[in-house]
Amino acid sequence: MELWYTEKHTKDAGLTLRVKETLKVWVSEYQTIEVLDTFEYGRVLLLDGLVMCTERDEFIYHELLVHPAMFLHPDPRNVLVIGGGDGGAVREVLRHPEVRSVVLCEIDNAVVETAREFLPTMSSAMFSDPRASIVVEDGIAYLKRNQAQFDVIIVDSTDPVGPAKGLFEAPFYELCLRGLRQKGIVAAQTESPFYHLEFIKGVKANMLEAGFESVHFYFAPVPTYPSGMWSWVVAGSGIEPINGLDAEAVKERAARMELNYYTPKMHGSLFALPRFFENALNQ
Repeated sequence: MELWYTEKHTKDAGLTLRVKETLKVWVSEYQTIEVLDTFEYGRVLLLDGLVMCTERDEFIYHELLVHPAMFLHPDPRNVLVIGGGDGGAVREVLRHPEVRSVVLCEIDNAVVETAREFLPTMSSAMFSDPRASIVVEDGIAYLKRNQAQFDVIIVDSTDPVGPAKGLFEAPFYELCLRGLRQKGIVAAQTESPFYHLEFIKGVKANMLEAGFESVHFYFAPVPTYPSGMWSWVVAGSGIEPINGLDAEAVKERAARMELNYYTPKMHGSLFALPRFFENALNQ
């Protein structure tokens, strides 16, 4: 008898994976957490039945969430990750030797503990590196108490429903802006441009309303996410995601890291949007 997991991305399309074993089911205060072991994608973390990350393709998502912003900042010493209890974003931040501290602010400690037990390739760095610390708290509340503290803020949120809904609204982006030091940058995931263009346009409007001068989107394939096409955003003051990159410095910094997707050479191409995406953002 075969066991299959299916996630509907729309009422007519979705993802299906053959499952070897269900490793964990945990109902926390906030959500249902599951870990499946699948034939094609290895271990898969689900929150409320939706894929958050898989062992096979998480490197694409996490590298692109973190490194464009980290390389665009000239000296990212203090970093905040909001959400991201699986630890993948923290792992990528810690590849940068200039980082002095990274705070993971995750509302649901059950996600952190599940990742510690079942997803060590993502989570081990946040437990073993002394530069990392974990705060179990709502990200909005944490930012209200910590202003002008961070060079880079990374919002590794779930979809914009439930506890994560407020992480895509203008008041939250205002808090992010106040949480940054001079030349600070915010990076966030912004869903699928194939399915969620109106939502992405709303993110841009909310960031501009919050006071960010520069808002730039980019995209790449993530096979297990809706449509297989995913997007992210970097925002700050005067950010030039292509011309503002010190190519030689980035090449030198990246050479010290063992990255599997992001390269300095492909950085500019990330921000070269397909016409339908670019046209929608300019409407």
